[in-house]
Amino acid sequence: MDIQIVAAEKPLMAQARPHKPAPFLPMSRAEMDALGWDACDIVLVTGDAYVDHPSFGMAIIGRLLEAQGFRVGIISQPDWHSAEPFKALGKPKVFFGVTGGNMDSMVNRYTADRRIRSDDAYTAGGEGGKRPDRCTVVYAQRCREAFKGVPVVLGGIEASLRRIAHYDYWSDKVRRSVLADAKADLLLYGNAERAVVEVANRLAAGEAPRELGDIRGVALFRRVPDDYTELHADDLDSADEGASRTKGLTVIRLPALEQVEQDKEAYARASRVLHRESNPGNARPLVQRHGDRDLWLNPPPIPLTSEEMDAVYDLPYARAPHPSYGDAKIPAWDMIKFSVTIMRGCFGGCTFCSITEHEGRIIQNRSEGSILREIEKIRDKTPGFTGVISDIGGPTANMYRMACKDPKVEAACRRPSCVFPEICPNLNTSHDDLIRLYRKVRETKGIKKVMVASGVRYDLAVESPEYIKELVTHHVGGYLKIAPEHTERGPLDKMMKPGIGAYNQFKRMFDAAAEQAGKKYYLIPYFIAAHPGTTDEDMMNLALWLKKNRYRADQVQTFLPSPMATATAMYHTGVNPLRGVRRGGSDKVEAIKGLRQRRLHKAFLRYHDPDNWPVLREALKEMGRADLIGSRPDQLVPAHQPPGTGKAAGTRRPVRPDGKTQRFTTKNLRVMK
Repeated sequence: MDIQIVAAEKPLMAQARPHKPAPFLPMSRAEMDALGWDACDIVLVTGDAYVDHPSFGMAIIGRLLEAQGFRVGIISQPDWHSAEPFKALGKPKVFFGVTGGNMDSMVNRYTADRRIRSDDAYTAGGEGGKRPDRCTVVYAQRCREAFKGVPVVLGGIEASLRRIAHYDYWSDKVRRSVLADAKADLLLYGNAERAVVEVANRLAAGEAPRELGDIRGVALFRRVPDDYTELHADDLDSADEGASRTKGLTVIRLPALEQVEQDKEAYARASRVLHRESNPGNARPLVQRHGDRDLWLNPPPIPLTSEEMDAVYDLPYARAPHPSYGDAKIPAWDMIKFSVTIMRGCFGGCTFCSITEHEGRIIQNRSEGSILREIEKIRDKTPGFTGVISDIGGPTANMYRMACKDPKVEAACRRPSCVFPEICPNLNTSHDDLIRLYRKVRETKGIKKVMVASGVRYDLAVESPEYIKELVTHHVGGYLKIAPEHTERGPLDKMMKPGIGAYNQFKRMFDAAAEQAGKKYYLIPYFIAAHPGTTDEDMMNLALWLKKNRYRADQVQTFLPSPMATATAMYHTGVNPLRGVRRGGSDKVEAIKGLRQRRLHKAFLRYHDPDNWPVLREALKEMGRADLIGSRPDQLVPAHQPPGTGKAAGTRRPVRPDGKTQRFTTKNLRVMK
């Protein structure tokens, strides 16, 4: 097997320099003066409020660099209309680090219907508008203006998910890599602790950014070295897709920016290859042409060991928002301040989710000791703690310490999911370590209750009746949110989610455990409307299932095409990248793009809302299912509209300049545009 290794991986804390940490990383000159600093080595610019806690990426990176001996300052949510706020801490000696924050700034600012949000959970007071659109790009450009010649390094989820040419839902076009738009020197993708330590130490030692092309998880513009062989995944007429193995150093050439802008099959091919080359054990470098330059992406970072994860979470966080915010509430902080992250990564591979693209599918675990130490810190140092841990989990609640049974198989695997279309026989699905952890946490002095609010992967949970019993008996507070996402096989296959049968099995086991414990607990299932591959009939059948099971959703989720997700490639291209992509031989996917049809799919999820009945009645008639209109229990919507309801029925169609009304035709449904 040809596994290419770039820079040798050092233990994360190998170059740590013990010294007295700052109470908070400074956000002002006055704080720098109090610490006796004349300058910062590194200035981190973030689109979030600065909360010194390991649930906030900038705090992790800042404290980690501080442990390496660097003087690190924070510029949080600066006024981006000029470069002056970016000069607040002076010229950094090593580099500017720029991130949009814990969320992509466009996902943070806009709804799935492209409407601007009025609030922002990562801002003091929950106030919206404190960051610009595409703030990674804007911040990086302002850093350049503030101090020319200082290297600018991008990181965080916004940079990570926009590292190659990508479809942008909000502008409805393919945009080039954020590294090009930001005119930055380097981009670090994924959980970048290893990369940022290596970059910082080597830049401080005098190396230039262009010399750091051997670090995992780094993207930069560089030419392909002469000793590399190129494998051409950009040849859409070839079925090979650049997957062939070749001795020596190889790099896979993705379809170029200009190609993916014009050719949707080329875009789908690029998405497929990028996801296939995501296993740190066998991934090869990728290169994508942008104009007259080559964008080079090194293989993903090597996952952190438990010892390294512990070191990251044991750093001296103040575990509070910066004092400059006073008494202002930061909603995201209020939500997580009593919760504990126990692992990273997800091997589920759900196509609409970006966790795997950012954190990877290999689970990185903290030790029991580190987790228990953090719980004691919450108990002893967090104001307002009443003895209830609000969540113990991560991207999923129950993947703690799960891994492939054979490291060699894991290193060679290219499957996008370990649990779809079924659970891989090589996956260890034991919940024993997690059950033991739950019990130890409950035994901790001062802990009254430990909740599990992270999403439970129910197809894994049914493998362990003991886990379900433990969960229901001790860690549920009336309701448990769970995400089957749909009932129909068509959309579920495009999502890479298990069938509704797995949910039904989990529900039976959950209900039995609740009855045995003498509890009245309920499952709250989540579903997605308008996901690629979903037909109107699929949504109708889901609505019938909801009514039969007496579910009424107050809040529903409409598919939002986030950058780089596989489902986003389906939405944009109408091609399924889960299967081979070849000119004229690709698997087609129907995407739901029209606003009216997206709203119809959402209306099916809220079949019980009288305001949705007019459009549902019209849809059911056009679908030939008028038999579902009526007052019987097996019918979906009543035939008559209650007075004062039915806003959708009163919506007038817009009139074109020629005086004719506009109409929009969906599959099996003709409705007003």
